[in-house]
Amino acid sequence: MIALLDYDSGNLRSVEKALLKVGADVRVVTRPEGIRGASAVVLPGVGAFDDCLNALRRQELLASVRDFIQTGKPFLGICVGYQALFEKSEEFNSCAAGLGVFGGRVVRFTGRPGLKIPQIGWNQLQMARPDCPLYRGIAEGSYVYFVHSFYPQPTEQGIVATRTEYGDVFASSVWRDNVFATQFHPEKSQAVGLQLLANFVALAK
Repeated sequence: MIALLDYDSGNLRSVEKALLKVGADVRVVTRPEGIRGASAVVLPGVGAFDDCLNALRRQELLASVRDFIQTGKPFLGICVGYQALFEKSEEFNSCAAGLGVFGGRVVRFTGRPGLKIPQIGWNQLQMARPDCPLYRGIAEGSYVYFVHSFYPQPTEQGIVATRTEYGDVFASSVWRDNVFATQFHPEKSQAVGLQLLANFVALAK
């Protein structure tokens, strides 16, 4: 069973449908007890960093996420669920502390002439860690779907699985041990996204 964390994130149902499509047994979870017995956890996200962290705190899920990661079972963060794994964010004078699973902070795209912020649409993946299990069967240069104005800057470059260029070159996904996270939305990335999710589900079996 894969626990999908529900903290009123706008894209929860699209993530659930994508996971079901690739054969996952999905349970939508709002409280810590729902994570018990899960073989994997997915933290999706749309919206602001502080809103995500504060909602997880209200639902007593912050400690449960940290505890689950320590079990060594697969964990996937998506978009704001990716950013939440870092220490802090510059978004809207953020005050919330991140989960601190990875060192680093979340920053805004550098304003440049002609660069539209947020980035909304398709962009390419540059493989930094082609050995990452999420990318089995996914080619260098594949296109995935982004919606974001901010992105993490990891202090540990070795965790960067893919990079993407949008004015800045940024870490579009990371991987360390059992923890995977993507700035893009696999559930909106058609065949490439479904392949990635299928690879994640396979790790949970």
